[in-house]
Amino acid sequence: MKGKGGNAGSRFPLSFWEVAAACTVVLGFVLCLLGVYLTMPASDYSFLKLPRTLEDLQILRDHLETYTIDYTAQVLVGYCVVYIFMQTFMIPGTVFMSLLAGALFGVLKGVALVVFTATAGASSCYFLSKLIGRPLVFSLWPDKLSFFQEQVARRRGGLLNYMLFLRVTPTLPNTFINVASPIVDVPYHIFFLATLIGIIPAAYVTVKAGIALGELQSIGDLYDFNSIATLFLIGIVSITPALMSKSESQ
Repeated sequence: MKGKGGNAGSRFPLSFWEVAAACTVVLGFVLCLLGVYLTMPASDYSFLKLPRTLEDLQILRDHLETYTIDYTAQVLVGYCVVYIFMQTFMIPGTVFMSLLAGALFGVLKGVALVVFTATAGASSCYFLSKLIGRPLVFSLWPDKLSFFQEQVARRRGGLLNYMLFLRVTPTLPNTFINVASPIVDVPYHIFFLATLIGIIPAAYVTVKAGIALGELQSIGDLYDFNSIATLFLIGIVSITPALMSKSESQ
């Protein structure tokens, strides 16, 4: 019995059709990027890679500045596809993409772009997780999922406020929220609104920092004590109406 249980526990958690569905989504993103590439002029694009360090990001920014002026639509589409792809498949590094938005497009356009792509990517992750994510989430984060499920069940009456709090503050990772929300029955309209509104403060901080990219020494410089305290303050304000409503009902 013990040996059988061990084999079941180590078995790949997705079925053939679930893997096929995920591969189809990947293929769609690849075709979009290929379309962007084919409309760009012939050149050396070896600089195009996902940035993993600030140095990588500065090199990418320096090369893309010229293309952003002459091929704005292609750069925008390429940026959106890459960001949404990273969000959909929980690939780390979207903070670098947010910094890049500030460096290339400025604060207002950059924040709008990041909020749009982050919300679209989170939504894509939500629906993909609804389709195939349950075995993965139970396998990767069983304890965290139980906690999240309990909190969501307790706060059904003020779920939007609670989800806003989670989005604004770093209480739970955004990646986990994206993939776990459909599994714990967070309705999509609440997930969507909380994401759209809740990521604006952090997006503003990151995009604004991207304008002065050369002054950043590390990613840790983005979120100092004041920034984190401000985000928690906004989060507390967002959840206050739900707490007041709960106390009045008692």
